[in-house]
Amino acid sequence: MSVESFADIRRQAEAHHGGEAGVDARLAGHGVAGDPAALSDDRILSEMAKRVFQAGFSWKVIEQKWPGFEEVFDHFDIAVNTELSAERLASLMADTRIVRNKPKILAVRDNALLVEQMAALDGSAGNFLSKWPRDDQVGLLDYLRQHGSRLGGTTGQYFLRFIGWDGFVLSKDVVTALGRAGVIDGPATSKSALAKIQAAFNAWHEESGLPRALISRTLALSVG
Repeated sequence: MSVESFADIRRQAEAHHGGEAGVDARLAGHGVAGDPAALSDDRILSEMAKRVFQAGFSWKVIEQKWPGFEEVFDHFDIAVNTELSAERLASLMADTRIVRNKPKILAVRDNALLVEQMAALDGSAGNFLSKWPRDDQVGLLDYLRQHGSRLGGTTGQYFLRFIGWDGFVLSKDVVTALGRAGVIDGPATSKSALAKIQAAFNAWHEESGLPRALISRTLALSVG
């Protein structure tokens, strides 16, 4: 089975959402990437922590409580958060300003160490992330998963999206669209499936010239 062209996927999206104008309206603002290199290390850690705490939880609640998270974690200062004594952990577990989930609190410490590691390699974590080739998102996600904590699956994908790194998010609709397009024939989790997904996104980017985030959103719209 051959992989569908992006033009075909776009036509499917238009059929579901009122033609070209309807799809354009729904895509507005979804393909604008930023520059992770413009972010300080504490902001990188803050975004990592937010996506980790949002995983499997109400995004709205985390957003509402986020000012408290910033206060409790010293605005995600790297030097402060690479250390976590038993006393500080106990204090965090009793602090009602945050969601008191021990594994996710520990992930802040572990991911502070990851940010420190990336900064040591390239001056700042933002520089490290910004220089990673956009045609190898799978490789970057694997790096984050191996060296960080709780950054696997869509958590790492959303982290990259929210710091402005142009890439895909494998939501339920996107995975469905990838199956319909002939890219995968099962879950989007195996090494071989992810390699096929990366190749498809790279090909669609070459075909359309569009940011991969916009391609990802178009795939979701093509489902209905």
